[in-house]
Amino acid sequence: MPDLIQLLPDVIANQIAAGEVILRPASVVKELLENSIDAGANHIELNIRDAGKTLIQVIDDGCGMSPTDARMCFERHATSKIRQYDDLFSIRTMGFRGEAMASVGAIARVEIKTRLHDEEIGTKILIEGSVVQNQEPCSCPPGTIISVKNLFFNTPARRNFLKSNTVENRHIFNAFEHVALAYPELSFNLKNNDLEIYHLGKGILRQRIIGLLGKNLNERLMPVEEQLDFARVYGYVGKPQFARKTRGEQFFFANQRYIRSPYLHHAVLSAYEELIAQGAHPFYVLFLEIDPARIDVNVHPTKQEIKFEEEKLLYAFLRSAIKKTIGQYSIAPTLDFNTEKSFDDSENPKHKWLNKNQSTPNAAINRDDWKMLYANTRSNKNEQILTIPSNWQSKINQDDFHENQADSEVVPVQMHNSYILVEIKSGFLIIDQQAAHERILFDRYLKAFEQSKHASQKTLFPVKLELNKNDSELLKTLLELINQLGFDIQEFGQNTFVVHGIPAELEQINEQEVIEGLLEQFKENKQNLKLDLRENLARSLAVNTSVKRGKKLSIAEMKSLIDELFACQTFYKSPGGKLILVRYTFDELEGSLGKMT
Repeated sequence: MPDLIQLLPDVIANQIAAGEVILRPASVVKELLENSIDAGANHIELNIRDAGKTLIQVIDDGCGMSPTDARMCFERHATSKIRQYDDLFSIRTMGFRGEAMASVGAIARVEIKTRLHDEEIGTKILIEGSVVQNQEPCSCPPGTIISVKNLFFNTPARRNFLKSNTVENRHIFNAFEHVALAYPELSFNLKNNDLEIYHLGKGILRQRIIGLLGKNLNERLMPVEEQLDFARVYGYVGKPQFARKTRGEQFFFANQRYIRSPYLHHAVLSAYEELIAQGAHPFYVLFLEIDPARIDVNVHPTKQEIKFEEEKLLYAFLRSAIKKTIGQYSIAPTLDFNTEKSFDDSENPKHKWLNKNQSTPNAAINRDDWKMLYANTRSNKNEQILTIPSNWQSKINQDDFHENQADSEVVPVQMHNSYILVEIKSGFLIIDQQAAHERILFDRYLKAFEQSKHASQKTLFPVKLELNKNDSELLKTLLELINQLGFDIQEFGQNTFVVHGIPAELEQINEQEVIEGLLEQFKENKQNLKLDLRENLARSLAVNTSVKRGKKLSIAEMKSLIDELFACQTFYKSPGGKLILVRYTFDELEGSLGKMT
């Protein structure tokens, strides 16, 4: 029987290795940018075309390479920083011209031009699928220019698994952000299809955060700085009131290397405990400086997951540092006696009749029955109906319960500026004003999509919006649909938009906050729900522009909201599935009150 086991050819071995390191164009970007940093570059330029599928080019003014080094960097296991086993546990650099270049050369056409600063002539090498096609002297500036063309040209199956250009660009921008945030003392440029996306000069960390992630962050940042014998943490965290439901603005760096650490992320969240809503994520850009011997960066091929020797101590240190910052720079939350749960009489055993669990499930009640009950209540002036005054809680022991006059009109009552009490023939309803308004707006926006246009009102003065890169790209893809909902938003330069109009029903809004909130809600829906694009957008805008709990409504506004709610097809549930209203009959009320005696 012939021997079955044999060594793989180098070309195939390199392609397999590439599969571990080069997952998508962003992987190449990360490796090349890190190589430029380790080469001592002061300025780094990244050019991409077709989301990196056609071209990824990195230009730096680093030390450059000799002809021998330029050729050797494409060999497997070639490196400039590891000489013995112990070096694996004391790595401070990112990776110098060796660790990933063999993998890149295996699945792309690569051209490298490099020149040492004290040499007059540089070296040019062409490699295609791990095979050196040409090597010759050339004229080029000091430093290195690497051009990666036609990525995955010889592995079409992997190329077919790449996402759309928008998605791949987002991954590239994220990889660029990670490196640029880690090195604010260096200057970076990014061009996409010859259009300049970022032009970042040398500066300090705060300037780099604002330059990369948006000017609106300037007023939201709080500095963190703490030192212990074994570690140092520094950077910025966001004020609690600006925490978001979706992740994406959380950055951890260990010795200037971007990492993902659910454990340390939890440490940050614990510092914000009771200051942000459940499920929300605060902004942070945090750097840990720690002895390399205390961490292991080689547990994952991309080195984005690392192990810490003293995780529990690090957890406590990080949590303490952030809590100290929040205490110094953030305003402590105030107790709202109108909404604080501990002061809500609905939890008082004396008033268990307010417990909605005792009511009949509303979804089982016919929609027409509800409308008829409500219509009969407003039109029938000859029936005497019990009315609960708005100050019933403070006057519970006084004789403030009275019967309506025969000719009086039913008037809705607002409780805690959050719920509406309205009489019906058999008792009364309690309506959640925010959930009700979300349903009304959601149906209205879906109808606008069907009609291709929604009523709009012009703003008195155009309003300029400045967004971070990812939100800007998302808004561009949604702009046509958003404008169908009554907005009039136009692109106005890089990451900037101008609002000329808003939906007719929106008044006195902060356009920046509404659009940011709309995009945030859209991303959250996309993560947690499988929704049609239009349905997602309609739900996101409805949630973001609806009247919120705590908003005082006039009687006319309450009546209008109730009328519009019962005109909706699905009037008893919000777009998110939350129950909008509950009904209490007089029999239920009397039965509950009877049990209290």
